[in-house]
This record gives sequence, structure tokens and C-alpha cells, in this order.
Amino acid sequence: MNTHARIAFPELQSKTMSAEDAAALIHDGMTIGMSGFTGSGYPKSVPVALAAQIEAAHAAGDPFRVKVFTGASTGPELDGALAKANGIEFRLPYNSDPIAREQINSGEMNYVDMHLSQVAPVVWEGFLGTLDMAVVEVSGITPEGALIPSTSIGNNKTWLDQAEKVILEVNHWQSHALDGMHDIYYGTALPPNRVPIPLVRPDDRIGQTRFRIDPSKVVAVVETEAPDRNLPFAKPDAVAEAIAGHLLEFLAHEVARGRLPANLLPLQSGVGNVTNAVLSGLMDAPYHGMTAFTEVVQDGMLDLLDAGKLRMASATAFSLSPEAAERFNRDALSYRDKLILRPQEISNHPELVRRLGCIAMNGLIEADIYGNVNSTHVMGSRIQNGIGGSGDFARNAYLSIFMTPSTAKGGKISAIVPQVAHVDHISQDVQVIVTEHGLADLRGLAPRQRAGVIIDRCAHPDYKPMLRDYYARALQGSFGKHAPTLLNEALSWHQRYVESGTMK
Repeated sequence: MNTHARIAFPELQSKTMSAEDAAALIHDGMTIGMSGFTGSGYPKSVPVALAAQIEAAHAAGDPFRVKVFTGASTGPELDGALAKANGIEFRLPYNSDPIAREQINSGEMNYVDMHLSQVAPVVWEGFLGTLDMAVVEVSGITPEGALIPSTSIGNNKTWLDQAEKVILEVNHWQSHALDGMHDIYYGTALPPNRVPIPLVRPDDRIGQTRFRIDPSKVVAVVETEAPDRNLPFAKPDAVAEAIAGHLLEFLAHEVARGRLPANLLPLQSGVGNVTNAVLSGLMDAPYHGMTAFTEVVQDGMLDLLDAGKLRMASATAFSLSPEAAERFNRDALSYRDKLILRPQEISNHPELVRRLGCIAMNGLIEADIYGNVNSTHVMGSRIQNGIGGSGDFARNAYLSIFMTPSTAKGGKISAIVPQVAHVDHISQDVQVIVTEHGLADLRGLAPRQRAGVIIDRCAHPDYKPMLRDYYARALQGSFGKHAPTLLNEALSWHQRYVESGTMK
């Protein structure tokens, strides 16, 4: 690794050290802001060294746990390593690591599941206490001491500004051509000093391309050469393709009715195979000059950019397969005018989502017959991942769409239930629900009208008779008739699954 090529600022060059020495600067009880968003741009070396330090402390009988804040999910070298060492006392705002998930669900780790747009403001407001340390991956340091961001921005601006001390990981694996792809806006403020964010088109640039940093706060610089956690996307199966087909047909209908422009509106899509199938389906759709204002750039968006179908994409991070990550690194220079990475307080900002009129496409765990959506908790109590940015977009989007296969666990769980066991998105924020069986357009429908449409168009055939039976009896025996509910049965499907392993 050529240190001088990546660390060109002498004052920070002098602070280079091993990951082990840097990790030794972190102590029990600290609150640490770490970079990372959907497995990109997270520190790969210091967290592993910290986990080893924690394991050694535990073996000696000493307590050692830390509080960890990030942008969103990270990778096995961060969440996985620290959770395996039982080193995380408190975690926010999002997690997808299986070891950490088990600790959260067993009560060993405290977890705050937050709207991603709200994390940075809450830290600035001081509700979460002092941020003792930031550990942030960058792709380089300029001769002037500015930091060239990596493949995610997330909350890094806030961590660098708010932390009392900073550890930087300079990752040589990241492409040199990332320099210039970012838009770091320093104009946000707390009330009463907030002003409108001056972004009116997805491709507006309103900030600067690099982070600024007080070099006196930097206590360590660690060099790495390690890839992001790039996971392969499964080839879309028949269910995913059916969901994508229903949604693409709906978008074509909206264009024909004049409710969407010919190039659609800025796209937002959650992460996963179903949403990637939708993006793949747009390759053959008659839309050109599309844009995206979203959280993450997935494989499908790179394909749309390469094909000239997508004019540009704004996000806060990448979430790519290994093949797509290799392609991006190889051709990053060609994407620099087509991709913009922003802080998540901007990429997910409700003001901007509403102004731009985004088409929000997100997944769910379950929806009920009135259109309430659960995105986070299996059987109402076991966290899966978190709400992520879906709430930021769903409440403020021009179109709020939720997609899911109609069943899970080989048909033992229905995604359409009498009542969700946990509510992340109230029915007022859910406009469209799509499964492989059909699409329910819920706009302008009262609860009883919604129930009929959702059951008829979205439920799996194995569960339709059960849903119709429940709803018919609820119409007769409910305390009120606005959203008929049998209180003693509404969650009985979930209880049946917990007791017997199936909702049937």
C-alpha cells in the first residue's frame, strides 16, 4: 500500500498505526459512531481488533462493552465481530447481523430502531449523550487535510463533527474515482435556526465533495485494503417476477392516466431481491431519463445507468453484489457524473422526499386487511432488522408502495393477516400493496373497502377463505363498524404460529 498516495496530509500521516494500537484507544463504556450503511463504507480493521481486545478483557474477568451508532447495517467485521465478543451494550439505528439480532431478541443487547433521517438530528440535539469516538472509513486524505469519503456517507458528517476523538480507516480497496461523487451538505441546523434545504431536483449539488475534519481530533489513522460486504442477489424467482410485473403494469396505468410523467418520478427502493427484480423489469419498460432519489444504489440501478434508462441516482450508499462492486470499481470514473452520495439526513429527508415526489417501493413482513404494515417485528416481538428508511419515504412519497411474497416459511405464515402484530406504517401511509397474486390500490378507500381489495388481490389462496371468514364475522360482531375487528381473534393467527409452527 502506498501511504503517501492515500494519506497526503503530513499531520495525519504521522498518526498512522496498527488497528490493534488504534483499538486500544477505545475503552469500556464508550459511545462510538462508526461509518457504514448496508454493508458499504464501514471500518473493517479496527472493530475486529476491538473485538479481540474485548474478548481478552472478558477472559480476565473485566467488563468491556460499548455503545455503537452507525448509518444502518454494516458487515461481519463490525457488528458480527463485536456481537460475537458480547461487546455491544447498546445499538442504533439499524441492524441486520444475525448474531446481534439474537442478542437483541434475547434481551442481551439494547437496540433502538429509528427512522434513519432522525439519527443525526437527535445526536446534535444531545439526547444520546456524548459521542466519545468516531471510527470512519474514508478512501483518502487530501494534501489540505480534507477526507475523501468512501462508498457510504450515512451519518459520517455528524460523527466527525460531534465525536471528541476520531479514528480514520483509509481503505485502499476503494476506488480513487470516488473523489468527486459525494455531496456533503453542511447547512442543516437545529431549531430555531433551520432553513429550507435548497435541493429541488435529484441531481442538484448543494454541498461539497469531501468531509472537513479538525486534525487535532484525529488520534489514529489505520490503513486497510478490504472489500465491502457485497452479497450476491439471487436471480429473481417466479414470485419476485410476478410482483414486479404487477407493479410495472400499475406504473404504466398511472402514466396513461396522466398521474405520472412519461419518465416517472424519482425512484426509491428498499434493498432485496424483490425490489431488484422491479429495477430489472424497468430495463424493458418504455421509460427513459428516469432518476432515483433513494438510500442505496443496487445492481439494478447500475444496470439502468449503463443502459441509459436511468439518467442519474442520488443515494447515501451502495448495496452491490460482488460482481457489480467489481464493475463499479473498474468503471467508477464513468459513473461520477451519474451518481451522487449524500448524508442520510439528506437522502432520507422528509422535506425532500415530499418535494421531489418520490415513488417509494419497500418490503414488509406483514400487512393487515386494513393496510397497516409491519416492517420490523416477527410475531410482534422478535426484531428482524429495523424500519430503516421506509418510514421516511412512505409517509412523504408521491406513491407509497409495499411489496411482499404472500406467504413465508413454506406457506406456514401469511403475509396478509387480520391485524398486524406490530405497526410501523399506519394505513394512512400505505397506498399500494403488491404480492405475486395481485396489486391493491388503496388510495381513497375506506377501511372496509380496503379489506375487500387486499383479501381479493393480495392474499394467498390458502388463506383467502380464512380471511374472508374472519372479516364476515367481524362485520357482525365488532364493537365498531369503521374497521371491524374481533379483539379476541385479531392476533390469533400469530399465537397459533407461535404454538404450532403454522398460521393455518
